[in-house]
Amino acid sequence: MENTNQSAKRKRLLTMLTAVFLGAGLAYGAYWGLHGRFHETTDDASVAGNLLRISPRVAGTVVSIGADDTDFVKQGQVLVKLDDSDAKVALAKAESDLAETVRHVQALFDTAGQFRAELALKQENLRLAQADLARRGGAAADHSISREEMEHAQSAVRRAQAELALTAAQADGAAAQVARTTEADHPAVRQAAARVREAFLALQRCEIRAPQNGYIAKRAVQVGQPVAVGMPLMTLVPLHELWAEANFKEDQLERLRLGQPVTLSSDLYGSGVAFHGEVLGLAPGTGGVFSLLPPQNASGNWIKIVQRLPVRIGLDPKELAAHPLRVGVSLKADVDTHDTRGPALAGQTPSRPRYSTPIYDNEAVAAEQRIRAIIAANRR
Repeated sequence: MENTNQSAKRKRLLTMLTAVFLGAGLAYGAYWGLHGRFHETTDDASVAGNLLRISPRVAGTVVSIGADDTDFVKQGQVLVKLDDSDAKVALAKAESDLAETVRHVQALFDTAGQFRAELALKQENLRLAQADLARRGGAAADHSISREEMEHAQSAVRRAQAELALTAAQADGAAAQVARTTEADHPAVRQAAARVREAFLALQRCEIRAPQNGYIAKRAVQVGQPVAVGMPLMTLVPLHELWAEANFKEDQLERLRLGQPVTLSSDLYGSGVAFHGEVLGLAPGTGGVFSLLPPQNASGNWIKIVQRLPVRIGLDPKELAAHPLRVGVSLKADVDTHDTRGPALAGQTPSRPRYSTPIYDNEAVAAEQRIRAIIAANRR
C-alpha cells in the first residue's frame, strides 16, 4: 500500500513538472512569436557625440583662459586669448600701406589725365607747325622767304612730330597702368587690401571662441604657454548633439532597417528611465575593419569570430534635456523590427550640412568694412 502511494505521488510530481515545462515552453513560444522575433537587443551600446578639438589658427602666447574643465560655455564665448601686440602692429602697418597705395594709385590716374591733356597740346602744336610749313611752302615758290626760314619751318614740324610720338608713348604707358580699373579696384590697391584683410583676421584669431554650446574637457593649455597653429588646447563636448552607437552581431542585422524605433536604457538612470530614438544608419563595415590593426584572416590559423556592426541611433532631444547623458556611457538598445519597409542603407546624400557654426561669418565682413573706410578716407 505504501509503495502504491509513493508511486502515485511520483506520477503526480512528474505530471506537474511536465505541465510546468510545457507551460513555460508555450509561454516562451508565444513570447517569441508575438514579440521576441520582432526585436533585436544588445547591451554593447554606448553614447557617442562630437568632440570638438579647440586649437589656435595663429601662433602666439596665451594671456588668458576663459573656461576650465566641466564649465559650460556658449557659442562665440572666448575660450583662450593670445597676446595680440604683434598682430596689432602688423594691422597698423598694413592699413598705412593701403592708404599709401590708394594715394599712389590716385596719382597714377592723375598722371594719365595729365598725359592725355599734354597729348592734345602736342597734337595742336603739330597742327600749327604743319600749317606754318604749308604757308611758307607757298611763299618759297615765289622766293618770298629765304631757304633758311623754310628749313626752320620743316624742322619745327619734325620736332612737333617727335614730341607728339614721345607724349603718345608716355600717355599709353600711363593709361596701361590704370586701364579697365578704378582707384578702389586697382591691382595694387587690391593687393594692399588683401594684406589688411590678412592682418585683420590674424588679430581677430588671437581670440579663440567656442564654435558651439557645450562643456569643456581635457584642458591642456596654461597661461603664458606659447602655442602653435593646430595645437590642441581643450575639447568642447556639445551634449545636446548626442547619438547612440549600438554594436549588433551579424546574425541580428537581417531585419534592421533605417527609421525603425529603438528603446534604450542607461545604467546612469537605471531601467526606470527609457530613451527613445530611431535607427539612423548602419556602418559600411564592421568595427574590426576600421581598427588600428585590422584582422588578417588569410595568415595563420583562422578561428571564426562573430563580427559586430555599428548601428547609429538618433536620440530624442527633449529626453536628453530632461535626462542628460554623457559621451561614452553604456546603453542597452532594443530595436523594434516589425516594420521592414525601410532601406537597409542610406540611398540619398545629405541636403544640408550636418553641423555648422556661424561664429566665423562676420570676420570677413568686418575686415571689408575697414578696408572700404580706409580707401574712402584717402581718396579725393
